[in-house]
Amino acid sequence: MSGIRVLVGRARHQAGALSGELRKMGAEVIEIPFIEIRKPRSFKSLDQALKNLAGYDWLILTSVNGVEAMWDRMRRLRLTKRALNHLSVAAIGPATKKAIEQRRVGVDVVPKEYVAESVVRSLKSRVKGKGVLLVRAKVARDVIPQELRRAGARLDVVEAYETVVPQSSRKRLRATLRSPHQRPHVVTFTSSSTVRNFVALLGPRAKTVSPRNVLSPIRTASIGPVTSSTLRELGMPVDIEARKFTIPGLVTAIARAASALPKSAGPSSY
Repeated sequence: MSGIRVLVGRARHQAGALSGELRKMGAEVIEIPFIEIRKPRSFKSLDQALKNLAGYDWLILTSVNGVEAMWDRMRRLRLTKRALNHLSVAAIGPATKKAIEQRRVGVDVVPKEYVAESVVRSLKSRVKGKGVLLVRAKVARDVIPQELRRAGARLDVVEAYETVVPQSSRKRLRATLRSPHQRPHVVTFTSSSTVRNFVALLGPRAKTVSPRNVLSPIRTASIGPVTSSTLRELGMPVDIEARKFTIPGLVTAIARAASALPKSAGPSSY
């Protein structure tokens, strides 16, 4: 991957893992966050759920951010991991599983694919009549709550954090896309939020010049099918998609495609 510039748009505190693996492969990495993680306006719902953990049978965590936010609130409420001992725990993806296990809590279910639909397939036969607590971002897909409720779960959804567009990235992103010396060969997208926020960061220009034209001939690299669907929904191609929907899987996919990437990132149409 020598000579390949890759734009990483993960949240600032999470970019290191992807950037580090790409650099090991010889890529030049540009980090411009497309997403910022913030506390929700209120922790009231999360705190209430944590105070009443005895009423749940299952806990579902969908991200490392959710794990970190939940444990922070538990500390503030002076709750220990013993409050979780009776729960069966489901995690979306190995990173979420690792974050939970680092806190010495076992994980009972990790779906084969790290998307909401796979969580539903893994749990729908196990939650009828059960109390289920889903801890997630403020804005997220409704597949899990809708389908698990249909399966008979008594499910509560609580917000542990929210994702916003980092306005400080706007100027730098535009300058990078315009610069012949910085313009990337590949832009990575690790969630639907990073796709939507990327388009938002392009600003009014994206209304007259489509994101597809802004990027051409830059390649997009998607972490999985949900993110790819959002790219297509917003008029962008999916040039590279991870076969395993993880950060290592994304790096592998980019490396596999590297030999076919154009030597030049091309002139800017932005």
